[in-house]
Amino acid sequence: MKFLQNLPRTVLLVGLASLFTDIAGEGIYSILPLFLTTVLGAGPLALGIIEGVAESTASMLKVFSGIWTDLTKKRKPLILWGYGLTGFCRPLIALASVWPVVLLLRFIDRMGKGIRSSPRDALIADVTSPSNRGASYGFHSAMDDAGQLAGPFLTALLLLPFFGLSLRNVIFLSVIPGAIAWLILWGIKEKKSSSSPQQKHFHPGKDWEKLGGNFKRLLAILLLFTLGNSTDAFLLIRLSQVGVSAAQVAMLWGLNGGVRMIASLFGGALSDRFGRKPLMIGGWMYYALIYLAFALVSQPAGVVAVFLAYGVFYGLTEPSEKAFVADLVPDALRGTAFGYYNLVIGLGALPASLLFGFVGQRWGYPVAFMVGAAFAGLASLLLLSIRKNHGGPSRRRK
Repeated sequence: MKFLQNLPRTVLLVGLASLFTDIAGEGIYSILPLFLTTVLGAGPLALGIIEGVAESTASMLKVFSGIWTDLTKKRKPLILWGYGLTGFCRPLIALASVWPVVLLLRFIDRMGKGIRSSPRDALIADVTSPSNRGASYGFHSAMDDAGQLAGPFLTALLLLPFFGLSLRNVIFLSVIPGAIAWLILWGIKEKKSSSSPQQKHFHPGKDWEKLGGNFKRLLAILLLFTLGNSTDAFLLIRLSQVGVSAAQVAMLWGLNGGVRMIASLFGGALSDRFGRKPLMIGGWMYYALIYLAFALVSQPAGVVAVFLAYGVFYGLTEPSEKAFVADLVPDALRGTAFGYYNLVIGLGALPASLLFGFVGQRWGYPVAFMVGAAFAGLASLLLLSIRKNHGGPSRRRK
């Protein structure tokens, strides 16, 4: 993997910070429902309220942090604040005695994610060029996925009788990887701006116009695709429907993260070589085929194979999408662009899951998967309308 040798130091540090943050986060979230129900005595409604408020908070704040980072021309302070809030607040869940306290702490946790995400994505674009931007986003996504793989397994290990740790103990210990992530981020360096912060003023209407038609079309198409991209929880339910045990589902979720990690490393680099649109179109069509397979396959071994293959979709699309956003917009508005990008995905996720749930309950899960596949196929075709295609070989002929 020679493309990893050309990644900027800042990209490597941000990736490592995300790895440790996700080890802590995915480890906690794998046992949070159990903690809420068995320790705090909360019901399913409480869990739904907590996660709904948390994700909505993150989606809204990503826009404001993106605009703010462009106004101040500073990325690092917001990144440090965001990771710091998450890393040092999340372990306090261990001290909760009632579920509303968990709601408050998850709200602050997601505030941290909302504050850091857009400045972090913009920083990666700032320190890269079109020739290695996809690989850089691919590396960062891979580190996220590595955390998804390692976090639940580490949590399961700590809960074994050999260690004798309780759920509260394990949650509180997440402060260690969170603190490591925060310390790593002090080593990142921003690209110095040639203009002073005072020269930039808040003009949301003008800035929206400057983002250009191609970017706006991309947002609209992303929203359409997202409407067919419901929560992965439905995939876990599909596994249990065909007879996969709860323990096996947890293990498969970790293995899916491993597939995503490998796919992200290569998918981002491929978008640098062949362009963003071909990877996104291929990834979305692949997603449509995977969803069709979920609808048509009913044997346990087949559904498990489809679930693991599903991880490849993230590697083909997530790094390419972020690199495409950075390619399409002016450098001075990258934070703002990533704010809108993250907002569209976050806001589209709720109706997507509601639609899938409604169709699945009314006509069955196979029909719901087919509807998701149809959205993905249509979005793939509409993506051809974006003619400007930065990245890939054409940008390296300078």
